Amino acid sequence: MCGRYASARSRIELLEEFAVERDRVDEPLNPDYNVAPTKPVYAVMTRAPRADRAEQVDDQAASQQTASQQTASQQAGPQPAVQQPAVQQQAVQQQARPQRELRIVRWGLVPFWAKDTAIGSRLINARAETVSEKPAFRAAFAKRRCLLPADGYFEWQAPPAGSKGKKQPYFICRPDHGPLAFAGLYELWRDRSAQADDQAAWLWTTTIITTSAPDELGEIHDRMPMVIDPASWTDWLDPVNTDVADLRALLAPAQTTGLINYPVATLVNSVRNNGPELIEQADAIPVAPGLAGGWSDH
Repeated sequence: MCGRYASARSRIELLEEFAVERDRVDEPLNPDYNVAPTKPVYAVMTRAPRADRAEQVDDQAASQQTASQQTASQQAGPQPAVQQPAVQQQAVQQQARPQRELRIVRWGLVPFWAKDTAIGSRLINARAETVSEKPAFRAAFAKRRCLLPADGYFEWQAPPAGSKGKKQPYFICRPDHGPLAFAGLYELWRDRSAQADDQAAWLWTTTIITTSAPDELGEIHDRMPMVIDPASWTDWLDPVNTDVADLRALLAPAQTTGLINYPVATLVNSVRNNGPELIEQADAIPVAPGLAGGWSDH
């Protein structure tokens, strides 16, 4: 299946680059130069604390502890009122607001209403033109948007018409090889066979939004991942904004210019290969006197 990208930056680098306020990563991922569908990937999102069901268990335990403390206080009799320090009040308010966080999710979106997870392998991409309308994506588009950090992505170009040969893989990235932020959606899928307080009961998945490629990239493939400019990160991640028109405006115009591309070795064709050599420039495959690849959209 086509649809590959590179994501080799460390967790620490991503926390700084994306100004993450809350780190939700327990086990950091290894650098991945051949990210393929169904693999775990980093995702940046903005969420209220303890918003998912697994974390609500902590809230429940905290509420029980508070109740116990209140009972003990009542038994001890009236106590002098203690005014909460302003600094402490500010800290509580800070913790309660939605914050930008880093998580690990699986590439291939599983809608919350899906009967099983098999659908995820078919929903790795969503077209920007219809993402707000398709049943599999519209709920997530309204309130569960994310950014997927990447160093660049791969596309395969078919041989010229009338010629024979292998598809030529290309790596597409920024000229300075700086980070890209793909527009993504994420979902939480509940495994009904597991206890609700079990972390394994919740599967976090994602999809990458794609758009039309500009001329210079369209010669390789007519679609490309939607790249969100840093100036729009906050608006894109804002879970409070559910206005479809406003959100669609963030997808146009996209940052589709200023990227470079160069041929790489066919090592990337196999998901078993992984390493920095996959993104090194290589000689183009000789063409002899066709087949197409790219980001499959739904």
